[in-house]
Amino acid sequence: MTWVPTLTAEETVLLLGGLRREWGRKHRGAICVRDWAMGMVMLEAGLRVGELVGLDVGDLLWDGEPVRRLRVRAEIAKRRREREIPVSVRLAGALGECRRVVWADRWDQAASPAWACGPGWRRLTGRQVESIVRAAAMATLGRPVHPHMLRHTFGTRVERVAGIRVAQVLLGHADIRTTQIYCHPNGDDLLRAVNGTGRQGNGLV
Repeated sequence: MTWVPTLTAEETVLLLGGLRREWGRKHRGAICVRDWAMGMVMLEAGLRVGELVGLDVGDLLWDGEPVRRLRVRAEIAKRRREREIPVSVRLAGALGECRRVVWADRWDQAASPAWACGPGWRRLTGRQVESIVRAAAMATLGRPVHPHMLRHTFGTRVERVAGIRVAQVLLGHADIRTTQIYCHPNGDDLLRAVNGTGRQGNGLV
């Protein structure tokens, strides 16, 4: 079975912080909030890059407020399998900030791309998102990170809390064997294990 690395909790915080900073780029505040919010969507909802860039403002806001359930429409979902993902409090906060900073003039334009750039509000491509995540990871973690690792991090976290069947549904996998590739121990799990603070108790008695 293929082992795909995931981010630890500390690495996740560092990466999100990196997405929010400029790191020498000529980015304005709104673009940094956009990048940070994209990272939040991948980490808190487990979207694929292709699904992320296909999102419209109307998928994330309803009547000007963050949606409670993020619907991955069939036309942007892999294999056209639509699914819904509950929006966490953390993600709702990020979407609310995007409403104020990024979508201030577009929150009522449901079909407007959620993640865009340039004067023509051009939809970001998957390659652009990969470049954004990679730059932030190099600046904060000292190594490249692919956006798919954020999806794996989400899947591992969900499996740990709610089980592999729930992870399968939220990730949109038809085959649970695919989900098993996504869900595996990460650095946090291994550290808890050797410290005796894993699921089975608080150490030797």
